[in-house]
Amino acid sequence: MRRALKWLGVALLMAVAGFFVLGPGIAERSMNKVEGAPLPEVSDEARALHASLVIVDLHSDSLLWGRNPLERAGRGQMDLPRLIDGNVALQVFSSVTQSPAGLNFERNSADARDNITLLAVGQLQPPRTWTSLAERSLYHAHKLERAAEEAPDALHLVRAPADIDAVLAERDATGRPVGALFSAEGLHNLEGDAANLQRLYDAGLRMAGLVHFFDNEVAGSMHGVAKGGLTAFGRQIVPRMEDMGVIVDIAHCSHRCVAEVLAMARRPVVSSHGGVQATCATNRNLTDDEIRGVAATGGVIGIGYFDGAVCDTSPAAIVAAMRHVRDLVGADHVALGSDFDGSVTTAFDTSQLVQVTQALLDDGWSEGDIRKAMGLNALRVLREGIKPPGSYAQDASGRWRVDTTPLPPILPGDVR
Repeated sequence: MRRALKWLGVALLMAVAGFFVLGPGIAERSMNKVEGAPLPEVSDEARALHASLVIVDLHSDSLLWGRNPLERAGRGQMDLPRLIDGNVALQVFSSVTQSPAGLNFERNSADARDNITLLAVGQLQPPRTWTSLAERSLYHAHKLERAAEEAPDALHLVRAPADIDAVLAERDATGRPVGALFSAEGLHNLEGDAANLQRLYDAGLRMAGLVHFFDNEVAGSMHGVAKGGLTAFGRQIVPRMEDMGVIVDIAHCSHRCVAEVLAMARRPVVSSHGGVQATCATNRNLTDDEIRGVAATGGVIGIGYFDGAVCDTSPAAIVAAMRHVRDLVGADHVALGSDFDGSVTTAFDTSQLVQVTQALLDDGWSEGDIRKAMGLNALRVLREGIKPPGSYAQDASGRWRVDTTPLPPILPGDVR
C-alpha cells in the first residue's frame, strides 16, 4: 500500500511538473500556428522595396505567452529577432487578460470560465495576476519594459511622438531598434474602475481596444451576449482616453459600439486587427459605412492575416481586403494588423512580411501607396493619437484645439 501511494505521489508530481514546464508551450504550439499553402516566390524587386519600408503592425498578442520576447522562439509567430528579420520598425504589443472557454465569433458570456487564468497559473506568473485583470495588464507592461531595458539597442518603448521620431532616426542597417507600443485588448482590465486607466497609462498604455470577445463594463462586443453600445461608464472612458493620449481601438466592438464611438471621436480611431465585410463576411469585420466612419476621423483599418479576418491566410487574401479599403476611402486609411500570437493560424510569421509587399506589388499597387499601407499611415495615426495629455474641443472654425476644461468625475454608479 505504501509503495502504491509512493508511486501515486510520484505520478502526481510528474503531472504537476508537466503542467507547469510543458503545458504552456504545448498550448501555444496548438494555438499559434504557421501553416498553409506554399508561399509565392519573392522577387528581387519586392525584397529591395521591403528593405526600404517603414513597417508598422498595429496588433500582436505575444506578451501573453511565457517566453522571452528578445529570443528567437521555435513556436509562435513573433519575437524580436523575427521582427528584425521582417524589417518591422514599430510593433504594437497588446495585453490579453481574459478569454472565455468555448470562445466563438457569435456569442460569449463574460461569466464563462476564463482560459487566461489557467495560463497565468501555468506560466507561474505572480499570484496577483491570477485574480486581477488589471494586474495582468500591468504584468504585461512590465514584461515589455523589462525587455526594452535588457536590449536598449534593439527595442525602444514608444510613449510619445518623440519616441517614434527617435526610433526612426536611430534605425540602422541591422533593423534596430524596433519601437514597441503597449496596448490592451479589451478594457475589462479596468475592472470597472476609472483609476485603473491612469495606472495603465503610467505603465505605458497608449492604445486600447474597448472590448474583446464578450461584453464588459465599457461596451458591447460583436461576440458578446447583448452586443450593446457604450455603457454610461464607457461614454466617459472614451473621451478620457482621447484626452490622455490613449488611442481608441474599435476591433471586436459591436456595430452599435462602433457607431457611438465614431460619432463622438475627436482623435483618429483605429480598427487594429480584422477585416472588411466586403471580402470576408464574418461578424468581426467592418461594413463599408464603418470603414467610411473610421476614415472620417483620420484613422486606419489594420488588416489581419488570419482566416477570421480575410477568410483565408494567403497574402493575396490580405491584400484583397487592403485593396477594398483603399478603393473605398483612399490609400491613407490602410494599415497592417497581423494579430500574430493571438491564437490564430497564419501562412507566415513576422520574419516573412516581405510576402505582403510582394502581394501588393502583384496587385498593382504604386510604391507610394505600398509605403503608406505598410507603415506610414499607422505612424501618422500613432503620432496624433498619443500626443501628451490635453483634451480637445472644436473651435468656431470647426478645428480641434486643446481644451483644459476638467472632465466630470466617473462615479461608481456609472459602471453600467
